[in-house]
Amino acid sequence: MIELVNEPSFEHLIVSSDGRTAQMQLNRPERLNALSAALMKEIIEAADWFDQQPDLRVVVVSGAGRSFCAGFDIDAFGTNEQNTSGKVSGRKPNDLGRLMADAIEGMAPVALARLHGHVVGGGLVLAAACDLRIASIETSFSIPEVDLGIPLAWGGIPRLIREIGPTLTKELVMTCRPFNAEEASKIGFVNRVVTVDEIDSVVNDLVAGIAAKSRIATLSTKAHVNAVTSQMVGTVRSWSDADGLEVAMADPESQEAQAAYLARIKKKKSDS
Repeated sequence: MIELVNEPSFEHLIVSSDGRTAQMQLNRPERLNALSAALMKEIIEAADWFDQQPDLRVVVVSGAGRSFCAGFDIDAFGTNEQNTSGKVSGRKPNDLGRLMADAIEGMAPVALARLHGHVVGGGLVLAAACDLRIASIETSFSIPEVDLGIPLAWGGIPRLIREIGPTLTKELVMTCRPFNAEEASKIGFVNRVVTVDEIDSVVNDLVAGIAAKSRIATLSTKAHVNAVTSQMVGTVRSWSDADGLEVAMADPESQEAQAAYLARIKKKKSDS
């Protein structure tokens, strides 16, 4: 008999496990689960905990409230969470998103993203780091980084190329145009699109089907596929993404784009 280990406690995550399966829910619903530095650190810690569970096969990654994840917390453009006197700067804070995505992709159990509401920017990278993706029909996807004057980082480019190809990656990243769940399915980014009422039962059925299989065979399949895709379109070069972000943050034209984008967001909020 395999002994269950008590789940860790986090401020911005809800983690639970029954042994073979686990849940990791982003829990900042008031911010649409935007990825703060604190939340990303917790995701890295949770992935490490999942790796230590002896019988775990599947982890469902979801978001509390109205959306899966609204991406990088844009408040960080104005204030550093650890230093309120200045803007986010330096390589280490800019590299947290890559470390988070690598932690989810690299953990042994299968990661299944349950997508709903908004899946934006860094939230889309987090979803791409998962092995499987189920979306509800109302899910909206977007990659607004270029509108913010910054490159898509965190290993987002190679992950998107791997899932949807280089041509669509260029289009979606450079134009920043939103796309819906139906298009996400057609281009191969999600495994299945279902109604809002169906998503939990569909996710549960898929999880149960995977969890019932041999752990060694299942986890070996994930590792084998990842080994092959890493040779086709690897994320190893993404260590330099943080440098690109740092350069963009200091670029005057990029700073103007950031200011204009944040002004549009504030206006939308005040109008609503």
